[in-house]
Amino acid sequence: MPEEWRALQMAESNRTDESTTAGERPGVEVIAAQPRNGFDRYFEITRRGSTLGREIRGGLTTFFTMAYIIVLNPIILTGVADVTGAKLPFAAVASTTALVAGVMTILMGVVGKFPLALAAGLGINAQVAALAQFQLPWPQIMGLVVLEGVLVTLLVVTGFRRAVFEAIPHQLKIAISVGIGLFLTFIGLKDAGFTQPHESGAPVLMGQFGELKGWPVLVFSLGVLLMAVLYVKRVRGSILIAIVSMTVIAIIIEKVAKVGPFIGADGKMANPTGWQLNVPSLPERVVDTPDLSIIGQVDLFGAFKMSAVGAILIIFTLMLADFFDTMGTVVAVASEADLLEDGRTVENLDRILFVDSISAVAGGAASVSSNTTYIESTSGVADGARTGLASVVTGVLFLIAMFFAPVVNIVPSEAAAPALIVVGALMIMQVKELSLTDFTEVVPIFLTIALMPFTYSITNGIGAGMITWVLLHVVTGKAKQIHWLMWVISGLFVIYFAIDPFRQLFL
Repeated sequence: MPEEWRALQMAESNRTDESTTAGERPGVEVIAAQPRNGFDRYFEITRRGSTLGREIRGGLTTFFTMAYIIVLNPIILTGVADVTGAKLPFAAVASTTALVAGVMTILMGVVGKFPLALAAGLGINAQVAALAQFQLPWPQIMGLVVLEGVLVTLLVVTGFRRAVFEAIPHQLKIAISVGIGLFLTFIGLKDAGFTQPHESGAPVLMGQFGELKGWPVLVFSLGVLLMAVLYVKRVRGSILIAIVSMTVIAIIIEKVAKVGPFIGADGKMANPTGWQLNVPSLPERVVDTPDLSIIGQVDLFGAFKMSAVGAILIIFTLMLADFFDTMGTVVAVASEADLLEDGRTVENLDRILFVDSISAVAGGAASVSSNTTYIESTSGVADGARTGLASVVTGVLFLIAMFFAPVVNIVPSEAAAPALIVVGALMIMQVKELSLTDFTEVVPIFLTIALMPFTYSITNGIGAGMITWVLLHVVTGKAKQIHWLMWVISGLFVIYFAIDPFRQLFL
């Protein structure tokens, strides 16, 4: 068989309809297939070359990859008291985090019709916690989160957010995807305890002299190898199978070795070789009653009474981070799913951005911080998801997790984090599409890619890339090639990066 035909056949096998009907051959996609029913037509399952089984599997994979947020968000938000000394209750934050994530992810699936999951945004929730600790009470800071979400929603309704998305140069969009691939890898290594902060603040390999120390790191390492093997062997559901398999192994290891948690009940490190978030042990109870008592505890305009300028600066900071984190995530997921049209836009983009925007409002109103699209959605896409049905599956699982949190907490981050490594590897493959001959473009591309993992922020990478893109095109006489919105965005990013001097000046 000619090598070209062999390669084509292997590529087509990834898009095989799992429920092969009479007359169809496995490994060959049905061309111009008609929707089987109204359900198929609504979610465009057949049109996007997917199947019901793939969407369910992709939704499951995304959920298990990001379910850690049910534990991590309350750890971040309840780990500090606000300026009045008040603390948010852990159980309430956990339950409400799952509720908002479930509702908004389902809404993304039904309205946005895109395989994106949403939950409390990492990075933003840390900012919120810091602001509460040093500047504002919880109700007031959550009120600013709501107002930030309202402003972003207005930008969507007016078409500004879509215009910005389309104004970003194609090469920068590719760089964003590659950078997010490295960012995902860094998140996976960190969540698994594979890298831990040194006393100097630099991330180092767990153990000394490169030694992989501890059972949890072994589980993570084996998970990466198993997932990679299953994926290259084209095993359907490879990512989900690996997560479940390593969870079972982790449960056995914990039962025998009694490893215990990395962080103790007092919030301090209890065991340097312990499980990072969830200890994989069978729970004493299966069902737990959700605590939703913190919903609605919001003071919309209280922060303005203390300092109107300070409140505006906080809203601006949160809004820019929320705005561009989502941009990067949508680009990355669309690229991985091959749903980026002409390198410029995404189908149903306005609906996707609208749901994401009101998710920020919902997160603030529920006192669990701004909710946003999750880059972990790429794990579900890598496992087959192509439509909003996968998001519906993920959202339903979040709602179920409200009641079955003890069961969800069995999955350790060390078993789920390998998915981020594999997806990172898939996304880095897009580097071949970058044009790296013109230094005017090389510097912005490099900064976009490098700053995402090194500063732990998608927004920082996008901002640095845009500012240098505009600057270098101006000094080389290519100002006419710059879209006017790039000027506006770059100016806003200059303010964003210089926000601390502004804050010190006005607060």
